[in-house]
Amino acid sequence: MDRYAVVGHPVRHSKSPFIHARFAEQTGQVLTYTAIEAPLDGFAHTVRAFLAGEGKGLNVTVPFKEEAFQLVEHRTPLAERAGAVNTLYLDGDTLCGTTTDGIGLVRDLVQNIGLTLQGQRILVLGAGGAVRGVLEPLLKQDPATLVIANRTHAKAEALATIFDDLGRVEACPFDQLEGPFDLVINGTAASLQGDVPPLPDGIVSKHSYTYDMMYGKDVTPFGRWAEGQGVQNVHDGLGMLVEQAAESFYLWRGVRPRTAPVLEALRKGL
Repeated sequence: MDRYAVVGHPVRHSKSPFIHARFAEQTGQVLTYTAIEAPLDGFAHTVRAFLAGEGKGLNVTVPFKEEAFQLVEHRTPLAERAGAVNTLYLDGDTLCGTTTDGIGLVRDLVQNIGLTLQGQRILVLGAGGAVRGVLEPLLKQDPATLVIANRTHAKAEALATIFDDLGRVEACPFDQLEGPFDLVINGTAASLQGDVPPLPDGIVSKHSYTYDMMYGKDVTPFGRWAEGQGVQNVHDGLGMLVEQAAESFYLWRGVRPRTAPVLEALRKGL
């Protein structure tokens, strides 16, 4: 039986085994998918041991995405630009890596939420790995402009420079933001600390959409902030999680699973 897994630290909370089991069930694929907690200093050994045991592919979660980027022998152009890898696969004996995070985000926004990103003003909060991994797929949707805002402005400027050949992308300090934006995406880790980035008034209207890459049983702190600003279309990152998993599954198995029933089951489970 073909073996797949997600590797992280910690990883007990991962919903990936549930998601991929549902994908396999609905598509008739015979496989196992488990969660492996690698030691912080043992990621490469864990990957090699899994593949030596005839593992077919791995998902990679925090804190190993950058290490996975260094480990693989071949990276897709998308992974090269993102500077991180979340999906490992074999091409013959060659260990390859790509990232499906940005594809998952865009698919959730466009297909599940029903947004048209072309010609829109998009604000992305944060300049870490989570944001870097989604910028290329977002820019390929041809927004009117994409603004990156971050506490450390130099990091936002560096990202804007890396991606400015793909469209109109710029960096802006939080206190100089001028809205309203059509879509605001929170890619910071602030929600994990129960916090919200220091956003000025007026960057959203009731017609704006907001999206937090984090998710939980309740509305995230960023989502509550958006609701307090009168935003009617407030979304979290659970759909992104399912859609990036579906892209990995498709890469490994050549079959694209239906995501809606899996997302619904996950939402109920929260």
